[in-house]
Amino acid sequence: MMSGTPINPNPARAEAVLSRLQLLVTRKLDGLLQGDYLGLLPGPGTEAGESREYRPGDDVRRMDWPVTARTTVPHVRRTVADRELESWMAVDLSASLDFGTGRWLKRELVVAAAAAIAHLTVRGGNRIGAVVGTGPGRAAGPGSGGSGPGSGSATGGSGVLRLPARPGRKEAQGLLRTIAGLELRPGRTDLGALVDALNRPPRRRGMAVVISDFLAPPEQWGRPMRKLAVRHEVLAIEVVDPRELELPDVGVLAVVDPESGELHEVQTADPRLRRRYAAAAAAQRAAIAHELRAAGAAHLRLRTDSDWLLDMVRFVAAQRHARTRGTTR
Repeated sequence: MMSGTPINPNPARAEAVLSRLQLLVTRKLDGLLQGDYLGLLPGPGTEAGESREYRPGDDVRRMDWPVTARTTVPHVRRTVADRELESWMAVDLSASLDFGTGRWLKRELVVAAAAAIAHLTVRGGNRIGAVVGTGPGRAAGPGSGGSGPGSGSATGGSGVLRLPARPGRKEAQGLLRTIAGLELRPGRTDLGALVDALNRPPRRRGMAVVISDFLAPPEQWGRPMRKLAVRHEVLAIEVVDPRELELPDVGVLAVVDPESGELHEVQTADPRLRRRYAAAAAAQRAAIAHELRAAGAAHLRLRTDSDWLLDMVRFVAAQRHARTRGTTR
């Protein structure tokens, strides 16, 4: 049911999958969401700029009190306009993603979600970058340490590959090719460290997207998510397979944990076992949703057995509607 052997994807297959994804994303997202941003909209800005004297009609919420106290003349703080959006993705490619019983593997769904995010954000000079976790140890794969589109560098021995934020669709495609071609390694990525990598170095306010199955304990990644949401608009994309939610009645089932390599035989004909499994899975997903809400992150769940593009279109449309009414998140 699961395999713990690391996979080094066939480059030709990865390229074919990306080409098909690009066609799907372009057709559906451009047709239904033309002109929309997934996250922050360009506007007057939130970054502090220079101060100037107060003039009648200025927004009193922008009063610069330290300068006003020092000069005894009312001053307001200017802000730097947000003309471009910088987005970063934290992409979890732990060994647990090498699994799927629906139309997609979870790994393929992660790449698909990254492709959709890139398509929705890279326009008008916007930049997109990524940090990718491939399990314990030094990250390796196409684009690591090279030059040109999608090249990046691993940060120490944490198994985190950083792909710098660059503008343009060509650079975004290079980033996606690098992600799709990375090798999955046995073991679990430290999701907390992966999310925390989005906080370093400090950046201007932007959008941060975390794509994972979130199977790591919530206490590992909850605090970094809350820290990330203090400054950035955060979207969490949870990738789920139906077999992670309930067991089918197929008799004795041999299951291998891809992150530890442990083999277990499960008697799925036992209805009590299936009920306990479903209850535990529901509790796990509820804990994940609760932690994401506590962090203030928008939450999108994609399943390997459903139309993920339609789910994403509905989510973006709902976000747009909520934003126009001032009720995002």
